[in-house]
Amino acid sequence: MATHADTRAHTDTKPHKGAAEQTPPAGRPFWAKWFEFLIERLIGAAGVSAILFVALIFFFLLREGIPTFLQVPLPQLFGSRWYPIEGMFGLWPLIVGSILVTAGAVIMAVPLGLITAIYLGEIAPQWQREILKPLIEVLAGIPSIVLGFLGWVALAPLVQRLGAPTGLTAFTGSLILAYMSLPTIISISEDALYAVPKEYRDGALAIGATQWQTIWRVVLPAARSGLVIAVMLGIGRAVGETMAVMMVTGNAANVPAFGLGMFFEPVRTMTATIAAEMGEVARGSLHYNVLFAIGIVLFIITFAINSLAGRLVGGQASRRKRGQL
Repeated sequence: MATHADTRAHTDTKPHKGAAEQTPPAGRPFWAKWFEFLIERLIGAAGVSAILFVALIFFFLLREGIPTFLQVPLPQLFGSRWYPIEGMFGLWPLIVGSILVTAGAVIMAVPLGLITAIYLGEIAPQWQREILKPLIEVLAGIPSIVLGFLGWVALAPLVQRLGAPTGLTAFTGSLILAYMSLPTIISISEDALYAVPKEYRDGALAIGATQWQTIWRVVLPAARSGLVIAVMLGIGRAVGETMAVMMVTGNAANVPAFGLGMFFEPVRTMTATIAAEMGEVARGSLHYNVLFAIGIVLFIITFAINSLAGRLVGGQASRRKRGQL
């Protein structure tokens, strides 16, 4: 009588059905390997070129702007008078003007943009979302010069009628920049909310949470990294805008007195200064170099904003890995 081991051994010695028909897979054609190699190298070159372009831009700014820091003392360079004809290159009024306009735009655009994104992503019915989302994205395509013209013609007189000494103020520029930043903040924030898995919402609702509790306690924390990126991109749009700001802020290089009234004073931003004066200066002059120094300051501010966004997103990711989120 055959044992179980003998039976298994006898069974294992039988050839597998269809083994004779199995053939090793044919190798890929030579051209396919070269095509894959070429695509990989092109993708790598594209990634390296992006870093290279940024490095070249910064190198160009340094080459043209470094003479400013060698010829103008730092106390004078960051002084409170910008009057190039008399050799006064104080950047402080331009920095303050840029901060005022950007801060006002962020204060208005970020809450409104996030609330709108939450409504579109979590509350609005599907038919309404399909109408509003394309309309919001179309707003991003309006040229800034057109918005600046509308602000100068329609918004500035309204601000003046509300009691401001002039309609061309930092507040007017903030309104225009907030409007220009909203499509970016809304679109990216809504995409970040949409990327949150549906199981998160279902699980919160299953344990008795209301819709608002689910949004506040579950969806928003899960989408925090995308929301931070949306806000930072909106701030970057506000910092780098030129034409619209130049048309509606008054272009007065002064430092307003601290208080709520400072938003209703004419100011001048760094970007507007570069755009307004670059075409009038002699190449290689000190004034020319100072304008590039302003570009260096703008580059550093933008880099700081991006670094802050990276730290916020990275910190949230590390906390999630440790189980704190």
